[in-house]
Amino acid sequence: MRFKRNGSYTLNRKSKTKPNGKKPPAEEKKQYLEPEFTKIRVVDFDLKELVVLPREIDLNEWLASNTTTFFNLINLQYSTISEFCTGDTCQAMTACNTIYYWYDEKGKKTKCTAPQYVDFVMSLCQKLVTDEEIFPTKYGKEFPNSFESLVKKICRYLFHVLAHLYWAHFKETVALDLQGHLNTLYAHFIVFVREFNLVDPKETCIMDDLSEILCTPAPPPAPTPAPSTPASAPSPSSQNHVTER
Repeated sequence: MRFKRNGSYTLNRKSKTKPNGKKPPAEEKKQYLEPEFTKIRVVDFDLKELVVLPREIDLNEWLASNTTTFFNLINLQYSTISEFCTGDTCQAMTACNTIYYWYDEKGKKTKCTAPQYVDFVMSLCQKLVTDEEIFPTKYGKEFPNSFESLVKKICRYLFHVLAHLYWAHFKETVALDLQGHLNTLYAHFIVFVREFNLVDPKETCIMDDLSEILCTPAPPPAPTPAPSTPASAPSPSSQNHVTER
């Protein structure tokens, strides 16, 4: 069974921001962890139900379909704030106290601005998910032996983009009233990569505080109490009568 999938990059690694051996600056207050924002979602059910592999679906098909979907959704989410992510406002690709560096196909390390980095990521993702040799869409076409490792690389880079959105552009996201969409997308993505072990926990640990909040199913809403009806006066026939003697 095949899914219809719609459709960039070279390798990168991360480096802790610790210039000249000094301790990194004190961590800023994380607005995205405030309850008034974490409670906002666009769905209120357990996202794990969406990521579990259906019995009748091939694992690689499931990974391909979901990975392509996450690429499209994260690309779309980033586009909503892209005008605020510039070479001046985001001179490095940061998330928490981490700077992500880009490594090209020859292994050359490049410190680039956040918009440049995201462009590299999205260009590579686009190239991979539309490559019929890697993400086949025709019936009978086999997935390559390297497929799972490429999916892991895509998911790793997409995580970097999500982390940057929260760290550098959450205020703009709130101003656009899109925090519910971002929260739901992030939680769905994290539940997915955890289900299939697609991203090393050492990579995602910088956002563990948010992950634990958003990936916990929201409690069901309290039931609405039934409206109370006024007690009716007992009918004369039901009252006890005292007979005088």
